[in-house]
Amino acid sequence: MTVPNLTLNNNTEIPQLGFGVFQVPPAQTADVVSQALEVGYRHIDTAQMYQNEQEVGEALRATDVPRSDLWITSKLNNGFHRPDDARRAFGETMDRLGLEQIDLFLVHWPLPTLYDGDYVSTWRTLAEFVEDGRARSIGVSNFQPAHLDRIVAETGVVPAVNQIEVHPYFTNEEARAASIRHGIEVEAWSPIAQGAVLDDPVIGKIAAAHGRTPSQVTLRWHVERGDIIFPKTTHRERMEENFAVFDFELTADEVAQISALDKGEAGRTGPNPDIFDYVPD
Repeated sequence: MTVPNLTLNNNTEIPQLGFGVFQVPPAQTADVVSQALEVGYRHIDTAQMYQNEQEVGEALRATDVPRSDLWITSKLNNGFHRPDDARRAFGETMDRLGLEQIDLFLVHWPLPTLYDGDYVSTWRTLAEFVEDGRARSIGVSNFQPAHLDRIVAETGVVPAVNQIEVHPYFTNEEARAASIRHGIEVEAWSPIAQGAVLDDPVIGKIAAAHGRTPSQVTLRWHVERGDIIFPKTTHRERMEENFAVFDFELTADEVAQISALDKGEAGRTGPNPDIFDYVPD
């Protein structure tokens, strides 16, 4: 099965389906990523705060998949927003992953209540990594409309992606719309709401009509809307299930039914980016 590519605003192409390693224990990560590559995933999404970049790198070094076929993403730790810290941390990410160039590097959270509210300097620092050739693309994660407007206005550098929480119970339309308005692709984290949507009767009925699982239908809903997704699992059969979402389509009415499940802010499973201020020890 072929995973379609989406073209980013810098004319690079990113696989629409990837594999996430959030909360995958480091001891399991190399094996899990290796299995995902065997299944056919070519887009791997990690982060400094996941503490498994080294193990992702081990899987990359062990695979026979050509580097040119892979798309690797990581994200800046919340404790390293100051420019010199960001530069050092980025170099350490490259060393852990064993890469000379990373495909995408993100500011993980805007942290508007920390660092005197200065996430612009952090964003400007990431632009250096594209200029020196060590990053193909840069982007942001969990940025609200005002955060996007500010960094674009003050730097002129438009993120390639905005990775935000999106799923049927929290469609996050304002952040999606702001991203699209700037020409930024939307990446959806927690695409099945940490499993919460899998027992939803609306999704279940649509899944039964297509002879698919609720997870497949939910991921297909994202695909139909243009989201980039990277479901996480440590189980091979789930990897295969999540990968098989490009050989069927939902009707416009089915997409609308799933979108109507949105609960607004009450559906959010993760922190609100306007107030999130966690910095690891």
